[in-house]
Amino acid sequence: MTGLPHLPGIITADEVRSTGRAIAALQLPNGMIPWFLGGHCDPWNHVETAMALDVAGLHDHAALAYDWLLHAQRPDGAWHNYYMPDSTLEDAKLDTNVCAYVGAGLWHHWLCTGDRMFAERTWPMLERAMDWVLSLQLQHGPVLWAIEPNGDRPWDYALLTGSSSIWHALDCARSLGLAIGADVDRWHTPLDLLGRAIRSEPGPPRFADKSDWAMDWYYPVLCGVITGEDAKVRLGDQWDRFVLPGRGVRCVSREPWVTAAETSECSMAHMAIGDVDTAIDLLATTRAHRCDDGAYLTGLVYPARITFPDQERTAYTAAAVVLAADAITGASPGAHVFRPPLPA
Repeated sequence: MTGLPHLPGIITADEVRSTGRAIAALQLPNGMIPWFLGGHCDPWNHVETAMALDVAGLHDHAALAYDWLLHAQRPDGAWHNYYMPDSTLEDAKLDTNVCAYVGAGLWHHWLCTGDRMFAERTWPMLERAMDWVLSLQLQHGPVLWAIEPNGDRPWDYALLTGSSSIWHALDCARSLGLAIGADVDRWHTPLDLLGRAIRSEPGPPRFADKSDWAMDWYYPVLCGVITGEDAKVRLGDQWDRFVLPGRGVRCVSREPWVTAAETSECSMAHMAIGDVDTAIDLLATTRAHRCDDGAYLTGLVYPARITFPDQERTAYTAAAVVLAADAITGASPGAHVFRPPLPA
């Protein structure tokens, strides 16, 4: 097993192990990882938790998580938005970002394990997913957010956070394809179009106005679409709007509700621009969310430190902390999955 992230006072290697075990304890026999016991599962957060399992050295659990996606995938390449533990659907719509993130996950799994047989076995699933996502790309680059499962009523707008994550997932999928010798030429132009759309106009009318949400602030940087000085300016411009000093990142700018997942992702965005000190300081605030068994509270409302949702502990929140710790320490081979893109 490779080394584990170790940040004393924030999350130690032993604590990474216990967090990995807390996530694995939620995994169902078929591989699905719900948000919490008895809760729903969405494929995006499912992939994120699988990535954290790989960082924690629980590679068999991660592989089982991807096998669940393989068996749950629709013939058209998509997945539904929310699945319940009994395999019924809580939300049947098809979300492009939710369906694309398997690209980031499988590339990360390859980096962590080097398992070529697994990569080749799951490659057709990844191809189908990416081709379906790109079927909803607009001519000028953005990808529509979602569509009804019967395919006859797509949403008429794109989301900046979702499109940034799709860009990253597509780039990761391309990287995996190149690593195993697959043909990925058809993805070069869509990747370029999407990146140029995000960099040239990261707001209305090209993308729906979700500027009150922290993810729209840092996701283009986290995902590597906006880089260099532009990325530093973007993160600096809205720091005071979204960060509660010593507490973490507000999920929504107008509320004193700090979420550990957004804080961890923002930490990784600062790592992406080389600001290690800020990345560490942000991740340190997630310590307030940590539970004795290694799980993490989703959010805290300050100044009273009320848990919101009430006592909710989500697998994806724990996963985000682990991935941020890995990005800072470089402990696993997948630590640099959020990195500049490969040349076309």
